[in-house]
Amino acid sequence: MSGTPRSGAQGVRIVRLANFVAPSSGGLRTALRELGKGFKAAGHEPVLVVPGERLTDAETEQGRVITLPGPVLPGTGGYRVLADKRRVARLLEDLAPDRLEVSDRTTLRWTGKWARRARVPAVMVSHETADGVLRTWGLSENAARRASDALNVRTAHTYARVVCTTEFAEREFVRIGARNVVRAPLGVDLVQRHPALRDPALRGVHARVDEILLVTCTRLSVEKRPATALDAVEALVRRGRRVRLVVAGDGPLRARLEQRARDRALPVSFLGHVSDRGLLGALQATADVCVAPGPAETFGLAALEAMACGTPVVASASSALPEVIGPAGAVAADTGNAFADAVETLLDRPEAQRREAARARAELFGWDTAVDAFLAAHDVDTFVRRSVPGGVA
Repeated sequence: MSGTPRSGAQGVRIVRLANFVAPSSGGLRTALRELGKGFKAAGHEPVLVVPGERLTDAETEQGRVITLPGPVLPGTGGYRVLADKRRVARLLEDLAPDRLEVSDRTTLRWTGKWARRARVPAVMVSHETADGVLRTWGLSENAARRASDALNVRTAHTYARVVCTTEFAEREFVRIGARNVVRAPLGVDLVQRHPALRDPALRGVHARVDEILLVTCTRLSVEKRPATALDAVEALVRRGRRVRLVVAGDGPLRARLEQRARDRALPVSFLGHVSDRGLLGALQATADVCVAPGPAETFGLAALEAMACGTPVVASASSALPEVIGPAGAVAADTGNAFADAVETLLDRPEAQRREAARARAELFGWDTAVDAFLAAHDVDTFVRRSVPGGVA
């Protein structure tokens, strides 16, 4: 198979590489699955390569999924990486992709050079802002900007295109004058995530009738700033608000956050990773407000899922989420008091009004639109005719 698109009615083979994907992953894992399903439904051949504990190769709803053995990164809560460059390169040669899509701007950036040598058009997907992540790890704003600019210049030069999911994510590439950046939003499953999932019995499990139920669905790691949600709860309690926060997610900061909640007697429950998508949707639909504290988010799938369930979102003003949630939510500076203020602002709106506005906003972000935008970034058809038993689809 050559590295050029197949002719005629056939689709193209889109090989996708991603690191930092684990069974407990959230947004990235969802995006990879939904985009793969969309590519497959459009008549193309998606192949996803991710790190795992051992070698596996399976045909799934999102196309072929291959896991290569990869080491666990210390301090990340179980994330693995595709560390064996030679093995990955050999696999790419065997797969002979027509298109390459990479979802890791750091350890997998070398694949752009491989794609150039193989004459395979390659796309890098920006799932986070480099300067935002570096700031959350403690670098000053100036140092983070210098480092991210250097990284982004190399990325933009190496790949045929850089895909950004929001205007917010695009800014750091515009800043360096990159001309090969395209916009492609992510989406939400508007059927699986719906206000009808709201469950009074589930609410009773987590909060009393007179309590405000907050939920945050996030990885408990430094760049996600989950402690801001606890700061908000503490501020609300000081103001005399009866509130309960449910945290759905796991990560390296979990033990520290749980200890803090115990020490300060905060009304916070930690569920860990919720693998049951139906249960997670019910929790998102049942909450009064979803809290999304991550300052480096370039889209915020968990927050969009909550909105699809009719639950408004309070998001970090430093992230892309203000662009996504629009007037249906509220934004806050990255402090507990600011998040508490925003929660109270949302609760001052009539409940039916705020829930209807959240759902209406989410309906602007279907996965069909996202799939079409990603395929356009690859310069391939959004639908190809495929031969099927008994005729043509």
